[in-house]
Amino acid sequence: MSVAAVASHLIEWLADAGFRNLPLDDIVDGFARRLNEIGVPVARAFVGMNTLHPMVRARSMMWDRTSGPAVHYEFRHVDIDAPIIRQSPFAPMLLHGIAEQRRDLTAPDGGGGAPLFEELRAAGMTEWFGRIFPFGELVPQVGAAAEAERVGELFLVCSLTTDRPGGYTDGHMATLRPLLPVFAVAVKAATMRLAVQELLAAYLGDDPARQVLDGTVQRGDVQGVDAVLFFTDLRGFTALADALPGPELIALLDDCFDCMARPVLARGGEILKFLGDGLLAIFRIEEGAREEVCAAALDAASEALSLIAELSGRRREAGRQTPSMDVVLHVGRVSYGNVGTAARLDFTVIGPAVNEASRIERLCEELGRHLLVSRAFAAAAGPGRHRLISLGRYRLRGVREEVELFGLA
Repeated sequence: MSVAAVASHLIEWLADAGFRNLPLDDIVDGFARRLNEIGVPVARAFVGMNTLHPMVRARSMMWDRTSGPAVHYEFRHVDIDAPIIRQSPFAPMLLHGIAEQRRDLTAPDGGGGAPLFEELRAAGMTEWFGRIFPFGELVPQVGAAAEAERVGELFLVCSLTTDRPGGYTDGHMATLRPLLPVFAVAVKAATMRLAVQELLAAYLGDDPARQVLDGTVQRGDVQGVDAVLFFTDLRGFTALADALPGPELIALLDDCFDCMARPVLARGGEILKFLGDGLLAIFRIEEGAREEVCAAALDAASEALSLIAELSGRRREAGRQTPSMDVVLHVGRVSYGNVGTAARLDFTVIGPAVNEASRIERLCEELGRHLLVSRAFAAAAGPGRHRLISLGRYRLRGVREEVELFGLA
């Protein structure tokens, strides 16, 4: 079979991989191994892509001929100044708008000053071939933009390294150059859905993001769910908001939300929304697991309160005030799904149980408690009930009968 025919077959495979959204590892592994099969000697491959995720700046992976997809990396936004990024051979390419570069690793200078080239040379590699594929126009970055890629500009970087004596031949390059853009498109097709899902999850939550991408997008499309409602609110935050500068206030709020959210997510809860200075989360109750779910929610509430107390202690030592936090746990049947207007929808839960949780929270300060639990939760907690003590019966606004509330024993 001719080289052209083999390359055509590989292009078809890449197109199919992109259409089927194969995982990135499978695409890179399949592409690199097929290149070796048609006579292009790739010993190592690297693929990296920046993201629109509010916490993650970029992700990358490395492939090795012996071990396959061997190493994965994830970089947060705060990692932009890390040496591994600053000293990457792709950094000057992005800076100067260079889409392609070859490096002879056997040259006296080892291919250049990047530490990576020294590492590759020590491993017996002979040539590094790097490409950048911008999802848009590759623009040289000058001035302030030279410090980091511009927000919102997405691109894919990849490199293929060989250990063949003499590096890649002209024939190898003639094969690679038309294949790499197709490879980049396949990777983009496979990774963009994941990127969109992660972006949606950052703002909507994991399950709403999955449902939106699966087509649950019609207004009024809801389902009934049995769940533990986890409702929090910061006590005294309004007074702090009047006294603190905007950036300091937001930083404090983020720290408080982190204290609330981490214990919930660690135990399988879903954060549905942030409510000014509080949040609403749910723990879905699966059949036969009611007591376990209640225990997880109670553990999450206890840990969240401990984290807020630790944060308050650190800030108090620095002479800074911190709001305290109130948590309410309730159990009920809620409607979960899309509600809103024709122009703007929200994934949330609605129902009497949500309203009751909100109204119970208003009694926390009055009762001198930072955690209040409804009778419905206490009844569902099973053996976990021993951790709770009755605080008496109280009337909630809009609720006809008095309700019994519980706190930690």
